[in-house]
Amino acid sequence: MAMKKIRIAVMFGGRSAEHEVSLQSAKNVIESLDRHKYEPVLIGINKEGRWFLNEHSIQLQNSDDPKLVQLSGYEHEIALTPSGSNSQLISMREKTVFPKIDVIFPVLHGPYGEDGTIQGLARLANIPCVGAGILGSAVGMDKDVMKRLLRDAGIPNARFVTLSATNRHKINYDALKSKLGNTLFVKPANLGSSVGISKVKNEKEFDEAVELAFDYDLKVIVEEEIKGREIECAILGSENPEASVPGEIIPNADFYSYHAKYIDAEGATLSIPAQLPEHLVKQIQDLALQTFRVLECQGMARVDIFLTPDNRLFVNEINTIPGFTIISMYPKLWEYSGIAYAELVDRLIQLAVEDHEKRSRLKVSMELGR
Repeated sequence: MAMKKIRIAVMFGGRSAEHEVSLQSAKNVIESLDRHKYEPVLIGINKEGRWFLNEHSIQLQNSDDPKLVQLSGYEHEIALTPSGSNSQLISMREKTVFPKIDVIFPVLHGPYGEDGTIQGLARLANIPCVGAGILGSAVGMDKDVMKRLLRDAGIPNARFVTLSATNRHKINYDALKSKLGNTLFVKPANLGSSVGISKVKNEKEFDEAVELAFDYDLKVIVEEEIKGREIECAILGSENPEASVPGEIIPNADFYSYHAKYIDAEGATLSIPAQLPEHLVKQIQDLALQTFRVLECQGMARVDIFLTPDNRLFVNEINTIPGFTIISMYPKLWEYSGIAYAELVDRLIQLAVEDHEKRSRLKVSMELGR
């Protein structure tokens, strides 16, 4: 008797400036799924937030150009009805019901996917979801909150100032320069993949960078420059997470921009493993694991760390849905550490199922008379 396949809803695209990166990542995740074990259900989300079921394959226009890639070939516009054990995917037009999905695998980078939004929907729908939960996702996405939690836990990270609608016009470059140094990084607080990030060295550049960052978010952080090597470490697991070998990003430009990450094949060199002495490898892995735990993450994450010339370590950020493109560090680090791409995806799905089973055993009502 053939084993029933697990229906995996791979969700990609989304209402985010990282939409295009998501499409590239999802394509690789889908291709890696073991068809003897899993039945992929492909859910593409366009930039307006509408969900579409791409029943046969992820169809992309301009798939060879990361700048122009986009979803195409929509088959059914759908919705998920979050009704606990009776949650269903339904067609918006015919109102037909599709077979139940068993696990959600969000490959949604940035807001409305990596920030706890989809994770909350999955929790309401009582469906296992790959990766961090609601809290870990939200904290990992918000650089301001993330950095404050790391700071309070004694984990070193770059000094920073947060700008919002109430104070953005009260803080200028000169005031920040005296506190953080001449060279600053200006970033949207809730975005990744280096979207909207600028490196600035004077007042004009600062003002332009702040305007750009506020185009993408309601909150912006300004950080000091940490001069050093860019080291990345991948984490896998929940209760007993493991750290991969560290890798190094060696940008061929001023900093590791969106263009260098996803468009220019020569934008950076990936050194896996990073050329480091054994004691530093252990320190980096321990710091990455500590960061993962402090930020309440589970399943997977990539922790980005700066290594200064005098061997000090600073956590830059955590990514709870790291890139899964063919040139992304997360799968490459695990491949070098002995876990192939298909096995990695398989373990992530199993971790999601195990976590869901543990939550399902929690009581939802009080026992009277105790």
